Amino acid sequence: MSPAEGEPTLIGSVQRALRLVDIVANSPRPLPAKMLAATTGLTPGTTYNLVRTLIHEGYLASEPDGLVLGSRFPSFQQEIDSRGVFLARVRSALRDVTEEIGATAYLSRFDDGEMHLVDIVDAVSNPRVELWVGLQSSAHATALGKQILAELSDEDRLDYLSRHRLEELTPRTISDRQTLLTQLEHAPGWVVDQEEYVIGATCVAVPVIAPNLTASLAISLPSERAVVDRELVTRLQGIARRLSLQLGADSFGGA
Repeated sequence: MSPAEGEPTLIGSVQRALRLVDIVANSPRPLPAKMLAATTGLTPGTTYNLVRTLIHEGYLASEPDGLVLGSRFPSFQQEIDSRGVFLARVRSALRDVTEEIGATAYLSRFDDGEMHLVDIVDAVSNPRVELWVGLQSSAHATALGKQILAELSDEDRLDYLSRHRLEELTPRTISDRQTLLTQLEHAPGWVVDQEEYVIGATCVAVPVIAPNLTASLAISLPSERAVVDRELVTRLQGIARRLSLQLGADSFGGA
């Protein structure tokens, strides 16, 4: 028997479809089909055809912000429903930020020892910062990440920093661990990233704390026009506090 005859018969289209389901299942947020195509290297046409089939068969479901697991996964349905409510409330809060403050708004969360970007809502007058380095590798250089680090226990904070290099993304990045720890320990309930992630952008973040949730709500502004004062921080904290309450913070006395 030749080697070819001894090899299993693999169906490429099935492998590609399963890969799409796997990516969606492991994403902390809904994924647009366009992003799936970019992630897998498949052509948009192939991706859309596979996605259409997977939706028809119930393996994926389409939501306004992208694709999530479908009804074929009943054991995950409660989690899916809960995630849908969570994302809807996050999106509403981020829209409030763009309308009230006029800045692009971001929300990140800490889950299973890592930082995850949950959602972004763009402000027309202040477009989003180009996310050229993923949050998991840039928490030390972003307001989104630093605010979460400031909220973690000493043990969790040190554990996280022991597993992630403090890469110098710009000349302003804090790459010294002790300097970063000192800044985090003295954070007054909000943090600023002044061109530490990318030159030309200043970001401000405040905490969003609820049961089983440590998250960070942030805005980005062009550095030349950024005025980070008490009024701005208070407005951002007010929106973050409302979101915390919507996510259950009142069940243990507030955010």
